[in-house]
Amino acid sequence: MKILVICQFYYPENFVVTNIAEQLVKCGHDVDVLTGKPNYGYNHILPEYIHIKEQVINGVNVHRVNLCARKKTRFSIIKNYLSFWKNSKKWVRHCKTEYDVVYSMSLSPVTICCAGNLYKKKHHVKHIIHCVDLWPESVLVTKAVRKSSLAYKLLYKWSRSIYKKADKILIGSPSFAEYFEKVLKLPTTNLEFVPQCALVTNTDVTPYKYQEGTNILFCGNLGLIQLIDLIPETMKLLKDKKIYFHVIGMGPLTDKLIKDIENSGLREHIIYYGPMAASRAASYFKSADAIYVSLKDDGVVGKTIPNKLMMALAFGKPIIGVLKGDGRKILNEAGGAVLADENPESIKDAILAIDNMSEAAKAQFGKMNSQYYQSHFSVEEVTNKIIESLK
Repeated sequence: MKILVICQFYYPENFVVTNIAEQLVKCGHDVDVLTGKPNYGYNHILPEYIHIKEQVINGVNVHRVNLCARKKTRFSIIKNYLSFWKNSKKWVRHCKTEYDVVYSMSLSPVTICCAGNLYKKKHHVKHIIHCVDLWPESVLVTKAVRKSSLAYKLLYKWSRSIYKKADKILIGSPSFAEYFEKVLKLPTTNLEFVPQCALVTNTDVTPYKYQEGTNILFCGNLGLIQLIDLIPETMKLLKDKKIYFHVIGMGPLTDKLIKDIENSGLREHIIYYGPMAASRAASYFKSADAIYVSLKDDGVVGKTIPNKLMMALAFGKPIIGVLKGDGRKILNEAGGAVLADENPESIKDAILAIDNMSEAAKAQFGKMNSQYYQSHFSVEEVTNKIIESLK
C-alpha cells in the first residue's frame, strides 16, 4: 500500500508515530509522513530543520510544513496547534500524489486529523484515525478550559465533527469506547482497540550507572495528571533510606518540581535530568530497579493506558503503578507490578516493597512484564493490527 501518515509530531520529537511509520516500511509499504518542523520540548524550531521541507528518514518520506514553535505560554500552544492545522491542510490542497489510504495519529490536538479528512474528501480514499488522546476531554483534565465555557462547547462540536468524518477509529485504550458512546454520542461500530507501542525498547544500550541503593525511574510528561507533586511528598518519608528517585522529562510542573526538591532538601534523593532523547533515556531504563508509572484517576483520561506504561513493560523491570482503569488492569494481567493509591504513604509502601525485594524476585517481575509486552504491545504486533485496518 501507499500510505499517507499524518501527525504534527515526528522524529526527532519523541513520539511512537515514528516507530510505526518505520515498521510500515519494513513490512513493505510505501510511506509518506506529513508533519511539522520539530519544536516540541525545545521552545523553538530546531535550527537545522528551519529550511527543511522534504527528507527521507529510514525509508520514510517526510514532508514538513511550517508552524509556530510551541513554548510555555498557553497562547503559543494555541498558535502552534492552529498553524499546523492551517499549513497541513494547505499541503493537502496542493498534493497531487495518490495514496491508497490515510492514517492519522491523533495526539493532542485532535485538529491534527483535519488534513486527513480533507485528503479523504479530495481523493475519495479511506481515512483511519488512531486516537491515543481524547478530545475535548484532555483540555478538561489539564484544566485548560472549564466544561461550562464557550471554548469547551466549541471544541466539543469541532472534535465530534472530526471523529465523525473518519472511516474507522483505532482507540488507544478500551475505555475510550465508553467516551465515544456516552459523551461524543458517536457510534462505536467503527472502533477498534489498538494500543500504542513503546517509544524505546530494551535495546543493547550501555546501562546507566546509578549510585548504590534502590533507584526508581520516572520518564515522561511532568503534568497535572501525572501526579508529579506526589514524588517530593513521598520522598520526604524516605529520606533516611538509600532510595533515589530519578526523573526524566518536562512539562507544566517542571518548575514546581524543581522548587519542591530544593525546598524539601531532597536534592540527593530526587535527581532531575530534564528532557532527554528516547535513545539516551534507554540507558536509564536499562539499569533502574523499578519504573514508576502514575496517572491521576480523573475522568476518562485517568482510566487510559499511558505510553510510559508500554516503555516500563518493554524494559522488563518491576513497575510501581499509581493508576486505575485500563492501565491497572494491564499491570494485574502482566503480574510484575506493585500497585499503590494516590497518596504519599501508599506510594512509600510500594517503593519499600521494591527496596526489600530480592534480585531474583525483581528479575521475575521484570520477566513477566517483558513477556506480556512482547505478546500484546510490541511495535510488530501493533503495526500488524494497524495494517489490517488500513487494508
